[in-house]
Amino acid sequence: MRLNSPKPLRIHRAWLVAIVTTLALVATAAFRSTTGAFFEPLESEFGWLRSQLSTAVTINLVVYGLAAPFAATLLERYSMRKVAAIALVLVASGAGLSVFISQVWQLWVLWGVLVGLGTGAMALVFGSVVANRWFSERRGLVMGIFSGANATGQLVFLPSIVVIIEQYSWRIAALVVAVFAVLIIPLLRWPFANSPAEAGVLPYGGAGAAAPPEAEPRQGSMAAATLKALFSASCYPAFWVLALTFWICGWSTNGLVQTHFIPAAHDHGMPATTASGLLALVGIFDILGTVFSGWLTDRVRPWLLLAVYYALRGLSLMFLHSLMGPTVEPLMWIFIVFYGLDWVATVPPTVVLCRQYFGPVKATVVFGWVFAFHMIGAGAGSLTAGLSRETTGSYLAAWITAAVLCLAAAVSLLFLPRMRKAYEDPQLEQVGV
Repeated sequence: MRLNSPKPLRIHRAWLVAIVTTLALVATAAFRSTTGAFFEPLESEFGWLRSQLSTAVTINLVVYGLAAPFAATLLERYSMRKVAAIALVLVASGAGLSVFISQVWQLWVLWGVLVGLGTGAMALVFGSVVANRWFSERRGLVMGIFSGANATGQLVFLPSIVVIIEQYSWRIAALVVAVFAVLIIPLLRWPFANSPAEAGVLPYGGAGAAAPPEAEPRQGSMAAATLKALFSASCYPAFWVLALTFWICGWSTNGLVQTHFIPAAHDHGMPATTASGLLALVGIFDILGTVFSGWLTDRVRPWLLLAVYYALRGLSLMFLHSLMGPTVEPLMWIFIVFYGLDWVATVPPTVVLCRQYFGPVKATVVFGWVFAFHMIGAGAGSLTAGLSRETTGSYLAAWITAAVLCLAAAVSLLFLPRMRKAYEDPQLEQVGV
């Protein structure tokens, strides 16, 4: 008697695409999320001021943010493979060529412009396009995973970068990031694909056609189409609530904590290796918090989630200055866990709200503009914190300012459910806002 062999377990192609997307997002986030670790060695070698280094980060974040909506249009019109490959080359070039710098303006060009363009093209907008094309179900969960990719880059690279800087040099550390970005490019050939239709499969959980959502006709230039989307969305108050709250999100995370936590901890006598380890822990809990937020977004009204996230973030920042010292006290551990869970938990509900208010076709570009506000806010937060540190010798004012902004964001979201939608999708009405 011959037993039937069990059928092999098949993984849907969408999940393989999601894995490659996550790796690409990790690679592009790696250098941007570790810039704070380069501050001390660059100050020591070149004598540059904290505000000059903060300016490089500010340029990076602003270019990163402004590139995102145009990247969204590129991704919708052209091959995602090509856009992703070019973005990874830009990141690798910006990181690798930085080993030859001797003037601060060169740092601004490489870190600010090249890495900014590369990371902007591969920002969460890229993840949003992948999630919308490849997943009819579990879209919130997948966006949570993609959002956590930034934290993964921080988690994987930051402690290693600090060790390499201390034992070898900051130049070797920059080259490590460049090599990692280059190694991801071959994966864009396979298993990545631009759409389910190209791969000959249905989206995950989809029962209909495998084609991506029908895009608007290509009228005019890419820049004109992207700007038209901004002008159209800006007529609705809901856009400004989402954009300004995400501006505050960027200020309080990428701009302030990610960039200035290590130098701020160093001001209090904490070794850089210890501070980088704490940020790595933030990355660990960020992954858990963001994936859980994606799961919640599929079940809870997203505007309510955002209000809670911003309120709790603001309260935690109120106490950060008093928690810093040469050693890690128990309350600091509590802050690290709490702040990590809340770090970019805001992304999945914000993506869903863009889709609910502006429809599946325009949602990607609208989220690109909302994300641009996020990174402009991050740039403003980074520069403001650097200037505050130079002026007062302390980061206290920076922490308090960010806390107040977060509490204001929480209050503004309470008015969102009463605001008019730009697009009514009957399939989304059951979710409710």
